[in-house]
Amino acid sequence: MKARALVLYGDGINCDGETEWGLSMAGFSPERIHTTELLKNPQILSECQLLVLPGGFSFGDEIASGKVLSIELTKRISAALHEFIDKKGLVVGICNGFQILVQLGILPVSKTGAPKTVSLARNTGGKFINRWVGLSVVNEHRSPFFTGLKQIDLPIRHGEGRLTLGVNPGKEVSDLVSKHTVLCYDDDVNGSFERAAALTNEQGNVLGLMPHPEAFVRWSQHPSWTDSREVRTEKPHGLVILENAYKALG
Repeated sequence: MKARALVLYGDGINCDGETEWGLSMAGFSPERIHTTELLKNPQILSECQLLVLPGGFSFGDEIASGKVLSIELTKRISAALHEFIDKKGLVVGICNGFQILVQLGILPVSKTGAPKTVSLARNTGGKFINRWVGLSVVNEHRSPFFTGLKQIDLPIRHGEGRLTLGVNPGKEVSDLVSKHTVLCYDDDVNGSFERAAALTNEQGNVLGLMPHPEAFVRWSQHPSWTDSREVRTEKPHGLVILENAYKALG
């Protein structure tokens, strides 16, 4: 039986369709579920192996990106979500989904009541960024999502993607964030701490990343795909990330 994946949609989320398609290509049996349905019935998490919070602009990014939906999730499904994580269920937050996971306070530490140590703030350039970027996988052993990957290309689309630490965080916090960073921009794209583009938790089953893996599951999505000098001998990097999630479930 295929692993079941739940993909949130509604309330401004707009990358759910592409995410569902990418997950099906990776082997999952994906199902889109409206945020209100999950909030009403959090026990539905026990029926899946992967929960994905896709990109978009949930609730129009009111207050801050991901803030409103994170408040709703905290009030209604916090216990069920922590139970799902503790039982090794996989959680992936992409772009706005990453912002939601950070607002929930479950990255880089997913323990109930853990202090919030990071935020995703406005890009240093003050502008929305929409382009492809080169990325390097780091601390690969901490995340099954990046097994076998070293250098990858993915698109980013965000206005608040700069990973920041709290005021006067100290070496303990900065070391913690460095340890849980699993993907870095090759260039200083948005001013993120140590160019971090993705975080995982201690167990490696929760991943938040600003780049969009669902937007690179076939080579024709890459801007240089028509360049005859390029020989495509590897799978699209976003597809590999989603396939790795499937493999991680055994």
